[in-house]
Amino acid sequence: MTTYVLIPGACHGGWYYDPIAADLRALGHEVHAPTLSRDGNLEDHTTEVLALLDDLDDVVLAGHSYGGMVITTVADRVPEKVAGLVYADALVPGDGQSVWDLVNDHWRDWYISGSAHDGRSIAPLPFFDSRAFAHPLASLIQRPRITGAVDKITNRWYLLAKGTEFSPFTQFRDAYQDDPTWHVVEVDAPHNILDGGEAALLEALKSAASAS
Repeated sequence: MTTYVLIPGACHGGWYYDPIAADLRALGHEVHAPTLSRDGNLEDHTTEVLALLDDLDDVVLAGHSYGGMVITTVADRVPEKVAGLVYADALVPGDGQSVWDLVNDHWRDWYISGSAHDGRSIAPLPFFDSRAFAHPLASLIQRPRITGAVDKITNRWYLLAKGTEFSPFTQFRDAYQDDPTWHVVEVDAPHNILDGGEAALLEALKSAASAS
């Protein structure tokens, strides 16, 4: 049995992973898919996941989009608890790299226009799931401290959704495709990777567990 912790992207909650979580639980695995707080910053979200990991070991951490920021920061703090990392069209920060630093102007325009109503949180885009909610702008601006301890985890998967418009994620495919500590997979799906890429994500999660 493997323990999975699945972190959603901006404006989404743990419900995003419901189909994947159901499949993994049907196979006998333990699955946690927390909804991160709607206030605070990246450090607050990191602290929430670290608290969840207090009683867990040999965890496969997965993150979609912004969730990659969280799982990287968490894994850098407690690499001894992490058996594998799966990034689903997600950001992978280095030391001092915020979401704002890593994305392109198309995404930055959304952050600016989406937060104009209160200056604190970005509104979900119109085509998002009806359950989507405003995401704290501070979490996209804060620069994490990454010591490099995360690189002790050599069981790492990167899924690039080929259908992502104005994708800032191709940089990670290009950086990791020749790195033996990464498995890079291109998926025929939009940024909402579960829309056509559910099977590929499930296979990566299972493979990350078997490789640990």
